Amino acid sequence: MNQITDEVINDTYYKELIIDIDQKLNIRDESILKNLFANFPEDEFTCDISEDSLTVFLNSVDLEFLKNTISVIKSDHSANGMSNILDSIVTNIESIKSYGLKGSKRIYIGYNKERKVKNRKVKEINRNKYYYATDHNFSTVNNNIPIDFENKIICGDSLDVLKKLPDNCIDLVFTSPPYNFGLEYESNEDAHHWEKYFDQLFRIFDECIRVLKFGGRIIVNTQPLFSDYIPSHHMISNYFMSKKLIWKGEILWEKNNYNCKYTAWGSWKSPSNPYLKYTWEFIEIFAKGTLKKEGDRHNADISADEFKKWVVSKWSIAPERNMKDYKHPSMFPEELATRVLKLFSFQNDVILDPFNGVGTTTFVAKITGRKYVGIDISKEYCKKAEIRLSSTLF
Repeated sequence: MNQITDEVINDTYYKELIIDIDQKLNIRDESILKNLFANFPEDEFTCDISEDSLTVFLNSVDLEFLKNTISVIKSDHSANGMSNILDSIVTNIESIKSYGLKGSKRIYIGYNKERKVKNRKVKEINRNKYYYATDHNFSTVNNNIPIDFENKIICGDSLDVLKKLPDNCIDLVFTSPPYNFGLEYESNEDAHHWEKYFDQLFRIFDECIRVLKFGGRIIVNTQPLFSDYIPSHHMISNYFMSKKLIWKGEILWEKNNYNCKYTAWGSWKSPSNPYLKYTWEFIEIFAKGTLKKEGDRHNADISADEFKKWVVSKWSIAPERNMKDYKHPSMFPEELATRVLKLFSFQNDVILDPFNGVGTTTFVAKITGRKYVGIDISKEYCKKAEIRLSSTLF
């Protein structure tokens, strides 16, 4: 049986993989293996070869480069008979599920050296973790979504439509509400006074909280109106906290849009009143009742590499490039929705977007094997959302 242990050689730490082989290695076989490992720095990836065993010492490795190198070696007829051993090296490395990422390399040693907190659980209890949400009165009984709403695009006022849904029937709400930036949205004047805007928005969010399942998540993409000094991301977060939701985290969506349209720099070259420019938006994440979401682990469709990259809460994703095609002034890209849905929901979960627009959320929900409900007040946008859904192969 193959074994994985830790080993120290010349002050360098490695994962030691003892790989069983079912053949005796001759001089040619040993030469092939030595040529393989010669492609990697010895302090990252090396081996010990004997006549009837192979021990791999692993600190870090570019797994894709390793696979490509092995593929080249296997294409050489002189390597006939070595395929099983070469494949076994990759299989054993892939069986190690605990690792960090640095560029294209998987890091197996030292990636989790952060200082450990002693008696963490006891200290969390004593601190009264997420104290602001502990006295909620959410029901733990979840319900199925009515069949009339499942996998539907619904044209109407979100407040009215949501009131028709039963309590606790939605697994995840993902949305980006109108920014109130004065943009010309179809069939909607997006330039209300701020008090009226937040009053209407929070009434809709109240319904979203009500229909969200116990353990479900509500995730809001928002960009503050910096010119008005309205920190909408904080205001939305504070509102959810006041409604006893648990703040699960915040993601910065870095758009790398350094050529911002803003030309006003405030007090040019003076500390009097400089205007700050932002290249990112905020994604606020909240949970209802508990941080743990129940689900069948077989319905988790996120890969190990995706998980390790996406839990780092700064996502570099280019803005949507096709907004002119959809005639919508503010769309988030499909990649953003894909990450949110795969990281925070299971396949077959029900996804709700109460400001569905031209249907990015519902489109991604469908292609990733989730159920969906999309609501928007614009008939034109709902038609476009339906067209996107009909373009999928499912």
